[in-house]
Amino acid sequence: MSDLTDRIALVTGGGAGIGAACSRSFAAAGATVVVADRDRAAADAVTAGILGNGGKATAATVDVADSASVNALVDAIVAQHGRLDIGVNNAGIGGAQLGIAELTDAEWAETRSINLDGVFYCMRAEILQMKKQGGGVIVNMASILSVVAWPGAAPYIGAKHGVLGLTRSGAIDYAADGIRVNAVGPGFISTDLVKNGLPPETYDMLAGMHPIGRMGTPEEVAKLVLFLASDDSSNMTGGYYPVDGGYTIR
Repeated sequence: MSDLTDRIALVTGGGAGIGAACSRSFAAAGATVVVADRDRAAADAVTAGILGNGGKATAATVDVADSASVNALVDAIVAQHGRLDIGVNNAGIGGAQLGIAELTDAEWAETRSINLDGVFYCMRAEILQMKKQGGGVIVNMASILSVVAWPGAAPYIGAKHGVLGLTRSGAIDYAADGIRVNAVGPGFISTDLVKNGLPPETYDMLAGMHPIGRMGTPEEVAKLVLFLASDDSSNMTGGYYPVDGGYTIR
């Protein structure tokens, strides 16, 4: 398993789903994890689980759509730990399920502010700190919808395409500073929200769209994020890596 001993890692959206799985896997690999979420109770629960298993973690509240909230979080991490080695920018929402012509300004802005602006704010704060300390690693949570389309999901698709652009921009701009930036592209993932929120026939239909015949799990995504955050991927930057059961090769 990849080793993150003595690394300080921030995971946004760490209170549930993929973010929670990343937080747990990072802690198991030896990192001190800051589990950050808008839902503090969820972040506290994940943190308690990590501590109960002998890991190192703290919970934090953050609204990634608010740059001041993001900056304050990174400042607090550095004040407590002296550095920030890894940033996993995972927080996001599904947003309005509409096409471009049907969207209101508010619906567009809500998804963009969290899924794209939030990644920008986190990257900016992380990169500024990582430049000071001589390097670091950023992993952005993109999506299969960073590279393909889906009917009636214009704000999500627009934002996730933007995340891929920010990933590549950050990688080329800051490689000389020892900062690596990569993106992971999950397919449909069988989180508790998906399993409990979809009718069985819809779940089965979506699962069947993946050539391997099922959805992925949060833990499968977390394994790739862990690899990209570790020195095992030291020659990898600017990449997009799907975890989609073959969805994008159909």
